[in-house]
Amino acid sequence: MNLFADIRGLVLNALTALEGAGVLPVGLETRHVTVEPPRDAAHGDMATNAAMVLAKPAKMKPRDIAEALAAELVKDTRVVSADVAGPGFLNLRLDASVWQAVIGTVISTGTGFGRSSSGQGRRVNVEYVSANPTGPLHVGHTRGAVFGDALASLLDFAGFDVTREYYINDGGAQVDVLARSVYLRYLEAHGQEVAFEDGTYPGDYLIPVGQALKDKVGDVFVGKGEQFWLAEIRDYATEAMMDLIRADLKSLGVEMDVFYSEKSLYGTGRIEAALDDLRSKGLIYEGVLEPPKGKKPEDWEPREQTLFKSTEHGDDVDRPVMKSDGAWTYFAPDIAYHYDKVQRGFDALIDVFGADHGGYVKRMKAAVSALSDGQTPLDVKLTQLVKLYKNGEPFKMSKRAGTFVTLRDVVDEVGSDVTRFHMLTRKNDAPLDFDFDKVLEQSRDNPVFYVQYAHARVSSVLRKAGEQGWNATDDILKAQDLSGLTDVSELALIRKIAEWPRLVEAAADANEPHRIAFYLYELAGDFHGLWNKGNDHPELRFLQDSEAASLPKIALTRAVSVVIAAGLGILGVEPANEMR
Repeated sequence: MNLFADIRGLVLNALTALEGAGVLPVGLETRHVTVEPPRDAAHGDMATNAAMVLAKPAKMKPRDIAEALAAELVKDTRVVSADVAGPGFLNLRLDASVWQAVIGTVISTGTGFGRSSSGQGRRVNVEYVSANPTGPLHVGHTRGAVFGDALASLLDFAGFDVTREYYINDGGAQVDVLARSVYLRYLEAHGQEVAFEDGTYPGDYLIPVGQALKDKVGDVFVGKGEQFWLAEIRDYATEAMMDLIRADLKSLGVEMDVFYSEKSLYGTGRIEAALDDLRSKGLIYEGVLEPPKGKKPEDWEPREQTLFKSTEHGDDVDRPVMKSDGAWTYFAPDIAYHYDKVQRGFDALIDVFGADHGGYVKRMKAAVSALSDGQTPLDVKLTQLVKLYKNGEPFKMSKRAGTFVTLRDVVDEVGSDVTRFHMLTRKNDAPLDFDFDKVLEQSRDNPVFYVQYAHARVSSVLRKAGEQGWNATDDILKAQDLSGLTDVSELALIRKIAEWPRLVEAAADANEPHRIAFYLYELAGDFHGLWNKGNDHPELRFLQDSEAASLPKIALTRAVSVVIAAGLGILGVEPANEMR
């Protein structure tokens, strides 16, 4: 049940009636007609822009359309009043029974309330994390992992067929560096003293990998040159790091559907096939790029390279795919990887990158546009940096990693639920401060606690009702007569609950899961506000002197907990039944 969609349907039917009566011209395009909460709740329950968007095509004044539409809408018993505001916005007030009916629907539907079919089963690939397999995930990866996972869950909730995917960057020089670093730990396991030079990975996390390698192969690689061990240790170390990464992700509640290896693109003809596709479209050519803008590097010289004509698909400059020496650029396997996604038949692609990949956005969009003939949209979401604080000071170092704070450090410190929720309290492209002390505070200023406390309070109401011997099961609650819930705070809470299905669709349409966290905080605020109001007005307390007087109010609280649980489910957070 989406009450806002229902009332939009009512508005569209009223417009059709006005067309039939000759008030409006026939055949007006109504795609952009919306029904949403008014900016100021004092103005009404819902507002529609119908008169504003139809005025120009109808060749009428917005106010004239709004007045005719208002007269038509009030014929429906659900609409108490329809008032024209400003140049032609229309504010609607609905009968209280319309809002009250939402509660029974929420309880009957359970945490499936708000699920949408707006995605229409379209297949979406969400690629996120995709960290180099050279060590444990760091706090920046944590934000990308949480954002990508919540986005995937949101899209699933909105009716999309979602594939969660991790691209393993195991085809570049960094895995050779990993192999050399593991070799040093392997020698160390044999009792040798080693020195980690610049460019190697000195973190303690490689100590057990070196020891395990010794246990597996003995001393067969000791004293041998790279040509004898590099390839084998590279594969061994990469798999060990991916096991570590999978475990880190699992600790955060993240599980992927697909792990796709970059290495599988090399020597298999996949890169060549992708570029052949672009070449057949006249988008691959041999040419010389202009020098970088600004000061020309001293070692720059014009060299002919194989280029992708990405400017024909919105990029600023054409991009090299093969160097003058015949080696692939970093961009070439990325093109092939996305070509594979297009070939797998996804209707839309989403890539979640760190902020340092901002320069890659236009070229990847150009590549996907060219490979799919403009049929497969790519949305690239950038996650900004996370600044860590502890005891009022920046927290920068992990003993385990040697140079950075790991995902596991964060989860071990505050838990998965707190980590996930807090990572979504800012939009993905805004910087985020993560204070280990503040995220555990029990106060309104801590959104994680504030939302969890609301759910726990509802659980306490249900427990106390049970202690009274009252039957407050969902079957009983969903059938309650809620006509007595008429206080402005009670109705405001019901309206907020009713916004949930509309919020889900809007958040999914924008690929913005942080909207779920924001909404839950607002819903919790309305709930706590009504709870506190009951301290001064006993008639508003959720538990009254009798079962009959209490059950309608308990039904309202139960609906709050259902929606909070549904929202937390999208965010990957377990709802709390009690606070410690």
